[in-house]
Amino acid sequence: MKLITTICLTSLLIGNLFGQIRVREDINFPDILGYQTLKCDFHTHTVFSDGEVWPTVRAEEAWREGLDALAITDHLEYLPHKHDIKTGHDRSHEIAHPHGEALKIIVIRGGEITRAMPPGHFNAVFLSSVEKLAVDEWRDAFKAAADQGAFIFWNHPGWRGQQADGVAKWYAEHDEIMEKGWFHGIEVANAREYYPEVHQWCLDKKLTMLSNSDVHQPIHQEYLIRQGDHRPFTLVFAKERSEAAIKEALFDRRTVVYTGEMLIGEERFLKPLFEKSLELPEGPLLLKKRDRAYLQIRNNSQQDFHLRRLADQDNIETPGDIILFAGKTVLFTVRAKEEGMSGEEKISIVYKVDNLKVRPNEGIAVSLTFDIVYQ
Repeated sequence: MKLITTICLTSLLIGNLFGQIRVREDINFPDILGYQTLKCDFHTHTVFSDGEVWPTVRAEEAWREGLDALAITDHLEYLPHKHDIKTGHDRSHEIAHPHGEALKIIVIRGGEITRAMPPGHFNAVFLSSVEKLAVDEWRDAFKAAADQGAFIFWNHPGWRGQQADGVAKWYAEHDEIMEKGWFHGIEVANAREYYPEVHQWCLDKKLTMLSNSDVHQPIHQEYLIRQGDHRPFTLVFAKERSEAAIKEALFDRRTVVYTGEMLIGEERFLKPLFEKSLELPEGPLLLKKRDRAYLQIRNNSQQDFHLRRLADQDNIETPGDIILFAGKTVLFTVRAKEEGMSGEEKISIVYKVDNLKVRPNEGIAVSLTFDIVYQ
C-alpha cells in the first residue's frame, strides 16, 4: 500500500512539474544591415472588444510562437462583450503588459479606429492613452492618436466587409489624412489575404508595409501551427530590441511582410535577407572533365526559397528550378559542358526567387556565386 501511495504521489509531482513547462518555437530570420530582425504582430484582439481570449493569452501565444512584440488593438467602437466585461479601452494592455514583461515579450498599447469606408479601419499603436481616441468624429480620433505620436496604419484595405470585390480602393479621405501626417502604413497582408494593389501603393506613396494576424480566436484555432502553418507577421529591422526601436523602424519603413509562403518588401531588405540566410561552399567546386560535382547550399532561414533560373551558363550545366528548403541543406549537381576545360572561374547563376516579392506578384532576381576549378 505504501508503495502504491508513493508511486501515486510521485506521478502527481512529475505531472505538476511537467505541467509548468512551456515551449517556445524559434523563428529563424537573419539580422541584416546592422539591424536586429524582430518578429512582430501589430493587430490582435481580446475579449475587451470582439476577441475570444483574455489579454494575457495573447502575450503567451506570442512568446510560444517566437515573436518579439505584439500590439493589442481592440476596437474602440465595436464592443460585443460590453454587457459581460466592464469596458476600458486601455484595460487589455494593462492586463497583458506585465505578463509580456515576465516573458520578455514587448506588448505595445494600441487601438483600432473602426469606421465605415472611407476611411475604413485603422490601427494606432504606441499610444499613451487609447481612451482619448473614443470620440464621435473619426478625424478627431486620428488627431488624438497623432497628438500622442502614434504610428497609424490602414487595416485590411481589401476586406470584403467594406469592399465587396476584395480589391482595395483609395479615397479622397486617404489623401486628406496623408496630407495631415496621420497615415504611415498599410497592411499589405491581413490574416490570409495579400493585396497586390496595396503593395504597389506602399512603394509609390512611401508607406510602411505591414502583415498582421488580426487574430480574434485562440491562435491555434485560426492557424494550424503544429502542422507548419504560421500567423502572418511583420519583420522589423530595428536598432535594438525595444519598443522605441520598433517604433523608429516603422516610421523609417524598415519592414518586410511575412505571409503564407511569401516574403514581401523592398529589394534593399529582401536581397540581404536572402543572402544572409544561405551558406554556400567556402572552397572552390572541383570539376573533372565531364564528371558531375555536387554543390551544397544550406538555407538557415524560416522560409523555403523557390528559385527559377533566368539564363543558362556558358560552361556548366546547372539545375533550372530549385527549392532551398527552410532549415535544410540542398544538394544538386553541376557538370562541365565540354571536356578539356582547365583553370579557375567564378560562376554567378542568376535566379528569380518567386516567393520573395519586390513588386506585386514579381519575385526578386538573385545570384548564386561560387568558384569552380576545372581539372
